[in-house]
Amino acid sequence: MKTIDVQDVIDNATFNPFHWKVLFWCTLVIIFDGYDLVIYGVVLPILMEQWQLDPYVAGLLGSSALFGMMFGAIVFGMMSDKVGRKKTILACVILFSLTTVVNGFATDPWVFGILRFIAGLGIGGVMPNVVSLMSEYSPKRRRSTMVALMFSGYAVGGMMSAGLGIWIVPTYGWEVMFYLAVIPLLLVPFMIKFLPESASFMMSQGLKDQTRHVLVKIAPERQIAESDELTIPAAHVNKASVAELFRDNRALSTMMFWIAFFCCLLMVYALGSWLPKLMSLAGYPLSSSLMFLMVLNIGAIIGAVGGGRLADKFSLRSVLISFFILGTTALITLGYENPMWVLYLLMGIAGATTIGSQILLYAYVAQYYPTNIRSTGLGWASGIGRNGALLGPMLGGVLMAMALPHHINFLALAVPGAIATIAVAFVGRNPVKKDSLGSFSGSTAQ
Repeated sequence: MKTIDVQDVIDNATFNPFHWKVLFWCTLVIIFDGYDLVIYGVVLPILMEQWQLDPYVAGLLGSSALFGMMFGAIVFGMMSDKVGRKKTILACVILFSLTTVVNGFATDPWVFGILRFIAGLGIGGVMPNVVSLMSEYSPKRRRSTMVALMFSGYAVGGMMSAGLGIWIVPTYGWEVMFYLAVIPLLLVPFMIKFLPESASFMMSQGLKDQTRHVLVKIAPERQIAESDELTIPAAHVNKASVAELFRDNRALSTMMFWIAFFCCLLMVYALGSWLPKLMSLAGYPLSSSLMFLMVLNIGAIIGAVGGGRLADKFSLRSVLISFFILGTTALITLGYENPMWVLYLLMGIAGATTIGSQILLYAYVAQYYPTNIRSTGLGWASGIGRNGALLGPMLGGVLMAMALPHHINFLALAVPGAIATIAVAFVGRNPVKKDSLGSFSGSTAQ
């Protein structure tokens, strides 16, 4: 009999089909998540005309899902540390998909807003949990890349919303965009079968046989026997209190993460909700305006994947600071008249460095906190940041109502990028040292 450190097996595993399976299902969940969230920006120009919405009401409707996301990220993030990642992810997928389908039958803005709020609970709840699950099962040397690659599914979902919207909305109506959310519901049985539970959660529940079964798939070359004793670092014991985020010299960094999330989400959701309308007011037809939204999300994929690879070579902190500076510059420049190819290039850069930065921020938080409070840290950072997401659509509505010059609108959207740059610069190094963690076996610290 020998003692096996569960986290050591995961950290040093060779990437294999098990990791591909986790990456596939987590990415697929995020694609659905991104589709359901970006869908509002796609249908907004039609809804404003059909329901005679003024910019303020349109902004509030856009914020309704984000308001739900704020609560969903906190509640489901903390809940998963107690009931498990897998169950929480499945519950969130069912919640946001079912509610989005029903949303297609809404006949007035108030019913629409209530349903968007409920969908937002699931959309916000699923994000910290898939990030946490992917981060836990990724080999250490590829962790930033794998989390960023998975989270680029958000941009894929947004791109699908914009691409399908160009074809579906003018021909079949906005409602069909919501009916398509039935697809994730059809895939839930497959997620139940193939999506693994968190190894640290299983260990905390004393489920060593199930953990051993997963480890054999992660590292078959280790030849883990049934008689081997499984252990996990003591820091992986569930202590899912928010107070843990401020202990061990983490207070300043936790606050800086919250500020960075706030500013980044403000930019992301202001652009996601109002970009087509902004470009329509600038004189572009609806199809061209939706194309800008698609380019924004294409840029996000490039930024997330490229940023993840750069982070594995250098550091997430330095990459994020560079991205925020570049994104702020691109947004300012977008407000001025440029040739179409320049506008598309700037829009791609803006997507890479705003949505891409948001994805990298999730990866940064996931790696900063110990596993036992990882979902709590992600949930609170995302939840506090949702206040910025809430303000994004409302800020867009206020800017539209004020009828400001085109370049002032984009200048207003660039200011949070400068603030986020400063916040990330103040994030300290992870104070948790691996050699001081001790060990954990079953559900009792050794």
